Amino acid sequence: MTQIEDQPTPMTFTAAPPLAGSVTVPGDKSISHRSLMLSALAIGHSRVEGLLEGEDVLSTAAAMRAMGATIERDADGVWHIHGVGVGGLLQPDVALDMGNSGTSTRLLMGLLASHDLTATFVGDASLSKRPMARVTEPLARMGASFTTSPGDRLPLTMKGACPAVPLDYRLPVASAQVKSAILLAGLNTPGITRVVEPIPTRDHSERMLKGFGAELNVEVEADGTRIITLVGEAELQPQQIVVPGDPSSAAFPMVAALLVPGSQVTIANVGLNATRAGLIDLLREMGGDIEVINARDVGGEPVGDLIVTASALKGVEPAPARAPSMIDEYPVAFIAAALAQGRSVFRGLDELRVKESDRIATMAAGLRAIGVSIEELEDGIIIEGSGGAPLTGGGPIATKLDHRIAMSFAIAGLVSKDGVTIDDMRPVATSFPTFVPLLAQLGAIA
Repeated sequence: MTQIEDQPTPMTFTAAPPLAGSVTVPGDKSISHRSLMLSALAIGHSRVEGLLEGEDVLSTAAAMRAMGATIERDADGVWHIHGVGVGGLLQPDVALDMGNSGTSTRLLMGLLASHDLTATFVGDASLSKRPMARVTEPLARMGASFTTSPGDRLPLTMKGACPAVPLDYRLPVASAQVKSAILLAGLNTPGITRVVEPIPTRDHSERMLKGFGAELNVEVEADGTRIITLVGEAELQPQQIVVPGDPSSAAFPMVAALLVPGSQVTIANVGLNATRAGLIDLLREMGGDIEVINARDVGGEPVGDLIVTASALKGVEPAPARAPSMIDEYPVAFIAAALAQGRSVFRGLDELRVKESDRIATMAAGLRAIGVSIEELEDGIIIEGSGGAPLTGGGPIATKLDHRIAMSFAIAGLVSKDGVTIDDMRPVATSFPTFVPLLAQLGAIA
């Protein structure tokens, strides 16, 4: 990077007029990562439309290229992947640079755990602070070995095992990334890999593995526990994939439209997978007017268009069990709660402590800085809402290089008296490179 690119890019967001218009958000990040990985393990040509072209997904593409897959983007924005087959990945010649992407790191460690190769994973300053033990521990049981930096962090070097040992694993905490890493390792492992999931998490891996031809089965017990079995040494078939809009990205214009008085916004082509739709349910419980139209199924994933109308919100206390269905959306949900009438109590959010930043502590500090009354809990936060009164504003908000923190406080700025300044907007490019232009399209930015 040049010296200029290394400098923070602050930006101030100020009170907005009513938002209006129809927008689309970037492709679903979870599905985009998996589209590239599974296409690279299929034999033949896969075609992917709507891929999220943020930095995180591009890190996955670069890693798969480094291990032998041919991945190209045509002028129309369609991606073409020629895979090498399960077990066919090649030894990378260079370290795999994951940038800021925890998803790339954890899923690729799973993918490589059952291949006979050695790989070193590196990342940026934020990713290098994130612990990896939850993934390395089960993968080590399958035969992979790891040399990590102190605290089980990056940089780390792993050596895969081939043949790996099939694993029967009960998830100690709800984590789609850990589940997915184990299932991906199971693809090239002889025998049956079994994951028991007491609390359901996003199920894109299961849906897509079946779509690519893997022999995978899901049983749901009476208490909601999901038992996922995968038959190893799979043969994956190439696919044509249309990636729906990312509900985690749709969260930002959705909350903005609810909070800015007089707004009505349509967000088209949003993925509505039930394991990802927790924020929509929460906002409706708060009194949010969110209508789903044109509901349809695209490639095994439910999709629809959202019409969001400005609404007076009230405080809420969601059950901790909801956390997996909206874990990435809590920061912007906290902004909605800050404008609601009454108190909101969020618990069961331990996972937020180990995201791109400690999202509980970082959001709590930022909310205090713009005049919100909050109490930080070990596993959550209590927020006293303003009843719709504009927030005081302020900043610069310390976002800790966390893209979702930056975007959440940008939305807060749209309903503030004095504007909210974000210390650095560069991390937004990891997941939502069109965030600022989209707000401008809706009229939020002159």
